[in-house]
Amino acid sequence: MEKSVVKQNEDTVRDGTVFQQWFYRGKQWLYREQRPGWIAKVLNRMWAIAASRNIMSNGLVALEVTGRKSGRIISFPVVMVTVAGQRYLASMLGDNTQWVRNVRASGGNAVLRSGGREDVQLGELPADQRAPILKAYLQAAPGARPHVPVDKDAPLAEFEKISAEFPVFRLSSNPKK
Repeated sequence: MEKSVVKQNEDTVRDGTVFQQWFYRGKQWLYREQRPGWIAKVLNRMWAIAASRNIMSNGLVALEVTGRKSGRIISFPVVMVTVAGQRYLASMLGDNTQWVRNVRASGGNAVLRSGGREDVQLGELPADQRAPILKAYLQAAPGARPHVPVDKDAPLAEFEKISAEFPVFRLSSNPKK
C-alpha cells in the first residue's frame, strides 16, 4: 500500500483514545504487510465458523469461494452491508487480498453462509460507485477501521479519494440450476 495510506493510518491511531490506539495497532500487527499472520488466520477461521452458523447478527457472514490455485473451497469471514436494499462486500485490506483474487478468478461465483447456504454472484463495482458503500462498511465493521485510512464519520468526498484502492462487490442470488 502507498506510504500516504500508511501515514494516514498512523495519524488515525495517534489521534484516538488509548484503547483505540491499542486496538488499531493490534489489528495492524495481525495483518502485517496487508496479509494475515498465523494468529489472524486462526481467528479468521473461528469467525468464519461462527458466521456460517449465524451465531452473530451483526452482518458477519462466511464467504466460500473456490481457491484459484488449490481448487479447494476456502471459507472466510466478511462483513456484509446493505445499502438501498442491495447487499455488498468490501475488502478491508484493499485490492491485493486472496479472497478478492479468488472471487475474480471464479467469475464472481461464491456461497454465503449465515445459518444457511446461499449461492451468490458477486459483481465488482466501478471505483466511482464505491464511496457510499465503503462508508456504510466502516460503520458496520469496526475491525476494518484500522486498515482503511478514512474515519468512519468522514464526508463522502474522503471516501471517494480512496475508493479505487478498496474493492466492493454487489451480491445477487444465484440459484443453482
